[in-house]
Amino acid sequence: MRSSTELIYIHDPMCSWCWGFRPCLTRLRSLLPAQVGFRSLLGGLAPDSEDPMPAQMQQQLQSTWRLIQQRIPGTRFNFDFWSLCQPRRSTYPACRAVLAARTLEPVTEDAMVLAIQQAYYLRAMNPSEEHTLVQLAGELGLPRTAFRALLHSESIAAQLQQQIAVARDLDVHSFPSLVLRTGTDAHRPVKVDYTDAQIMLDCIKTLIA
Repeated sequence: MRSSTELIYIHDPMCSWCWGFRPCLTRLRSLLPAQVGFRSLLGGLAPDSEDPMPAQMQQQLQSTWRLIQQRIPGTRFNFDFWSLCQPRRSTYPACRAVLAARTLEPVTEDAMVLAIQQAYYLRAMNPSEEHTLVQLAGELGLPRTAFRALLHSESIAAQLQQQIAVARDLDVHSFPSLVLRTGTDAHRPVKVDYTDAQIMLDCIKTLIA
């Protein structure tokens, strides 16, 4: 049964700021009051595309990685990705992979998110590619054939579109984002702090009070 008060985390597994935010989010979750539930929503950063990422966008994203390293100390990126892979601006496959993993084994949802992030940012692998996602599923112990079938299923595509719609209903258009739900209809944004979980926790406690 879902808690009447919950913190909703809206993200994309291929969002570099979400990668930088992960340690602070983990800390925040460990500090949440017992009455506050937690739920993740996939916001869907970039729709399916087979087109190579334009050179200018590649340069912009590399600059973003460097900025994140400056803003969030300790965040690591493997810049070999940009020479070893053919980048595409397509994150929906990775989002569907998270849903497919959850469908096969609910406890692997966050593990798949982390696997995608580590593949992209540390292992110089491209999560826009199906073979990468299937490999990661196998590494998590999920059945590859069933996982691949789910990646292409209408049910998983529908689940992703539903989560994207919910995120938009919450007026979320950038990632990562946090929204606190109290009761059935009250939703309040919680400003993301990339380095201090206590600041976000204090905000949540104030909103609850």
